[in-house]
Amino acid sequence: MVDLSSDNDESDKFEWESDGEAEPSSAATLRNLDAAGPSTFVHQDSNGWANGEAPSGSLVEEYVGMGFSKDMVIKGIKELGHSDANALLELLLTYKTLGDEAAGNCSTSGLIPQSVEDDDDLDFENWDGDNSADGREPNSDGSCEDFLREMSEKDKKIKSLVNMGFPEEEANTAIARCGVDADLCVLVDSVHAAQAAGDCNNRNLSEYEVTGRCFDSFEGRNKTRLMEESKKKRKRYGGGAQGSRPSFHGNQEERMPLPNSMVGFNLPGDRLRSVVRRLPKPAIGPPYFYYENVAEAPKRVWMEMSRSLYDIEPEFVDSKYFCAAARERGYIHNLPIENRSPVRPLPPKTISEAFPHYKKWWPSWDHREQLNCLETRVASTNLIKQIERTLASSSNPPPLTIQRYVMDECRKWNLVWVGKNKVANLEQDEMEYLHGFPRNHTRGVTNTGRYRCLGDSFQVDTVGYHLSVLKDMFPNGVNVMSLFSGIGGGEVALHRLGIHMKTVISVEIDEVNRRILRGWWDQTQTGTLIEIADVRSLTNDRIASFVGRYGHFDLVIGGLEGEQQSLFYHYSRILNTVKSATARR
Repeated sequence: MVDLSSDNDESDKFEWESDGEAEPSSAATLRNLDAAGPSTFVHQDSNGWANGEAPSGSLVEEYVGMGFSKDMVIKGIKELGHSDANALLELLLTYKTLGDEAAGNCSTSGLIPQSVEDDDDLDFENWDGDNSADGREPNSDGSCEDFLREMSEKDKKIKSLVNMGFPEEEANTAIARCGVDADLCVLVDSVHAAQAAGDCNNRNLSEYEVTGRCFDSFEGRNKTRLMEESKKKRKRYGGGAQGSRPSFHGNQEERMPLPNSMVGFNLPGDRLRSVVRRLPKPAIGPPYFYYENVAEAPKRVWMEMSRSLYDIEPEFVDSKYFCAAARERGYIHNLPIENRSPVRPLPPKTISEAFPHYKKWWPSWDHREQLNCLETRVASTNLIKQIERTLASSSNPPPLTIQRYVMDECRKWNLVWVGKNKVANLEQDEMEYLHGFPRNHTRGVTNTGRYRCLGDSFQVDTVGYHLSVLKDMFPNGVNVMSLFSGIGGGEVALHRLGIHMKTVISVEIDEVNRRILRGWWDQTQTGTLIEIADVRSLTNDRIASFVGRYGHFDLVIGGLEGEQQSLFYHYSRILNTVKSATARR
C-alpha cells in the first residue's frame, strides 16, 4: 500500500544535522600520512609495498570508508605509497572511473549503489528502478570487474571519436544509442546520421539518403568499412521498406537518427522554420491526436508508431529549449504547427534562474547551466556522502580527476550544491517546478512515489506550446480522451493555456497517479472527469457510448515509454474508434 499521509519533508537544505558519523578531515588524513615520512620517492620492497612500508590498517580502512574497496586501496598504495594523499586519491578515483584493469578484482563494497535511499518510505515492491549503480546487476561473485572494464571501454571510444574530430557530447550520445560494445565504425555512422538529420532541417530522409551523407562527409579510407557495416545493419533490421514489419520487441535495436538540434518545427519567439508538413486526408482533425514517446526509442518502434498514425513524421523536441532541464522526446500529432504560443508565465531556462539560492555554493569548475533529464530515481545517500568526503580530502580546487568524477555524478543524478563541498538531490517540489506543475501537485504520497511519477510525466511547457493552437479553435472548451494520463501533464498544460476542459476521459492504471490527478482536478476544474483504470476495459462499444453521450472528442492525448510501449496499439485502436464513432454521427 502507498502511504498517502503528508511526508512533511520540506526542510531547508541549508540546515544540516549530524547523523552521528564523524566527517572526514583532510587535515587528519594528511597527519596520518605524514607519519610515513616526507619523502615522495617511491620504491617497492620484496613484498611489493611502495617505499618499503606496508600501510596501517587504520589508513586502509579510512579509504574504504570513503567508498573504495580494500583491494583497490591496497593496490593503489602498492603503486604510489601513502605519502601523497591527493595523488593516492586521484589514482583510486581513476581506478573507479576509468576501470584500470591493474586494480584487479574489487568487491562490490567499493561500488556505491546509486538508487533512491529514503529511509522513511522506500517501497521497492512498486519501484521500477533498481539498486545498482546504473541498472546493472552485480556479478554473482560480487566483483566489479565488468563494470570497470565497461567504463574503461567507454572512455577509450569517446577519446577515439574526439581524436577523429567529433564533439565529446555527440560521442557520448552515440554510445548511449548504440551501446558500449558497438564497433567504432557503427558509432561514427551514428554521429554522422545525427549530423545529417540536423542539416536536413527536419525533412524526411530515407535511410539510404542519411547513410549517403555520412559517407560523403567521412574520410575516404573509412568509406568501405562503413558501407559494409551499413549493409549488415540493413540486412539485420529488415532493409527498410523491403523488410519485415517492425516490432516493439527485440534486444538489439537500431536507434532512430535524431536531428542534431532537437527544436521541433519552431521555437517560441522564432519565425516558423521552412517546414513542409503535408498530412494525409484521413489524419486531418478533429479529433486531434498527440502522442509522446522517448526520442531514443528504437527506429522500428518509431516506424511502427508512425505507420499506425497515418505515416506522420515525428516532431523531436528537447525540453531544454523550454525549461532548465533537458528531456528528449518525440511527438506524433496532427496539430497545426503555425500560430503556436508559449505557456505563461515563461519558465526559467537556466539552473541559476530557477534556483538562485544555490549560487552561493556553486563551485567555479561546475559549468552546468541546465540539468539533464529528470528521472524516476535519484542518487543514494552513500554516493552523496562519498562525494562530500572526496572533496573534503582534496585540495581547493580539487584535481582535474576528482572534478571529472564529481561532475560525472552530478550530471547523471542532477545533483545541486547546497553547502561547501555538499551536494544533494533535487527536492520533489523543485522537480514539479521544472516540469511546469503547480507547487505540491504530487504532495501526499511517499517521497519515492513522487520521484517516480514526476520522472514519467509530461514536461508541461513543451506540451503546452504544441497544444496552444487549440485555444482559438475551441473557445468554448474541449472534450479530451486522455490515455495513460499519469499525473495529468496534458490536463495541466490545457489548464495553464486557459482552455476549458468540458469532459476528460482519463485512462491510468496507477492508483497513485489517479489520486494526484483527481486531487488537482477537484481543486481547479468545473468539468467532468471520468477515470478508467484499465485501458482494456475501454472497449470500442464503450467508446461509442461516450461519443454518443458527449457528441465528440476534440483531442486524444497520451504517451508511453519503455516496456509499456506495447500498449501503444490501444492508443491507435481508441483513436480510430473515436474517429469512426464521430463520423457515424
